[in-house]
Amino acid sequence: MATTVVNPLREGLRLARTPEPSTIVIFGGSGDLAQRKLLPALYNLALQRLLPAAFAVVGAARQPMTDDRFRAELRDAVARHSRTKPLNEEVWKSFAEHIHFVATPNDAAYDDLRRRLDDVDRELGTHANRLFYLATPPPAYAAIIEAIGAHGLRGETGWARVVVEKPFGRDLATAMKLTEIVHSVFREDEVFRIDHYLGKETVQNILVLRFANGIFEPVWNRQYVDHVQITVAESLGVEERAGYYEQAGAMRDIVQNHLLQLLALVAMEPPAAFDDRAVRDEKVKVLRALRPIRREEMAERAVRGQYDAGFIEGTRVVGYRQEPDVARTSSTETFVALKCFVDNWRWEGTPFYVRTGKRLPKRSTEIAIQFRIAPHRVFSREASAGLEPNALVLRIQPDEGISLKFGAKVPVQGIRIRSVNMDFVYGASFMVDAPDAYETLILDALRGDATLFTRRDEVEQQWTFVDPIIDAWSNAGAPPRYEAGSWGPAEADRIVERDGREWRKP
Repeated sequence: MATTVVNPLREGLRLARTPEPSTIVIFGGSGDLAQRKLLPALYNLALQRLLPAAFAVVGAARQPMTDDRFRAELRDAVARHSRTKPLNEEVWKSFAEHIHFVATPNDAAYDDLRRRLDDVDRELGTHANRLFYLATPPPAYAAIIEAIGAHGLRGETGWARVVVEKPFGRDLATAMKLTEIVHSVFREDEVFRIDHYLGKETVQNILVLRFANGIFEPVWNRQYVDHVQITVAESLGVEERAGYYEQAGAMRDIVQNHLLQLLALVAMEPPAAFDDRAVRDEKVKVLRALRPIRREEMAERAVRGQYDAGFIEGTRVVGYRQEPDVARTSSTETFVALKCFVDNWRWEGTPFYVRTGKRLPKRSTEIAIQFRIAPHRVFSREASAGLEPNALVLRIQPDEGISLKFGAKVPVQGIRIRSVNMDFVYGASFMVDAPDAYETLILDALRGDATLFTRRDEVEQQWTFVDPIIDAWSNAGAPPRYEAGSWGPAEADRIVERDGREWRKP
């Protein structure tokens, strides 16, 4: 009989694709996050056959509900929110058989949850491997973690991991306190602090673009890069999140996590390997190198704003203070712009301009690396009148892709130069739908791969940077107002205009 020789590298990749038998326990299982994101993501993983045969989902929430009712509600939610349509009835039927629900209205009910998990282990052979997902409001995190420990939900034989949604704390002190509570039940390597931006294809492609290509890394430094702009713009207002947003604001909601993570990925040094320890070590170095924004520098380096009434796509919208559940004297910021510096060998003196806001003209998240102009003008001023600086733009949403701006000759007699774009668009290039960020991150958590999750020291460094800014603003009165449909307050424009630059229009 002929012997089949298996390439060990390919075999390792194949084995890594499907997680071990396991149960995912979703606290807040009947809530908005579970129905809009988590269950559609799990369904799509089942559709792609990326879940193990021995797998279960157990939802936990306060109100009582039967398994059948829970499954029916989730079916409707998945049909509405799944990125793949229509619903594959055969796959859903098989997937739904593995979905259960346990009501947890009080502390004693966690014993019922433990018994149900033990039953699932025996019936399906999931070996007490359990992933706990906290899809609840942040104030509930500590109590749930403590209940997991007190009632023995971890199990005795398998692995246990916990996924914690952002924001992780409200400031450095509360983040450190929450970490203490989490570490009373889970080791740090069992804690997966999730930032869904890190699961987006273009965010991951930052690392591929830089470290899988020989042409970018040599110019990815202060010698060639004039500045970097990172924009996270939303056209929506606070919608139904006003209660949370009044307590958080744009700084805690977006800057402390999403924006600083994007900045770290752009600025980090090449990691020794693409694994959780090496990648996160390099990101932490960037966060530690962020130059603090001192109170006396606020006017030049930190701007906040709050949207007023205006027009979005021709429709009149109310101002933030007129939104339901928002205080009429609220000083919560809905816009933040910062001028950041990374004080290390690679980036010394290179500004990173970052901004985020609600009720801006369009929904757009992008990173723009603008290069220095050519050191010597060969062509006449008239010939190069239409020439702009070279820029590499990574579009993260809504249309994921990358574009490179460079100068080209206009096809006319004589020399006339105009800036043109070379575009790469995910959908057109690969002809497949990119996986949703939650699909990527849930699958990684089930595999135990924490590369795209934030570590304790990352979170603490992020709070160390933003806490002084929040503190300064807390005593500075109401933020400047900006009209809905504009790109923010005039003070934000002055941050870049003082340096002879201007914000890009995404």
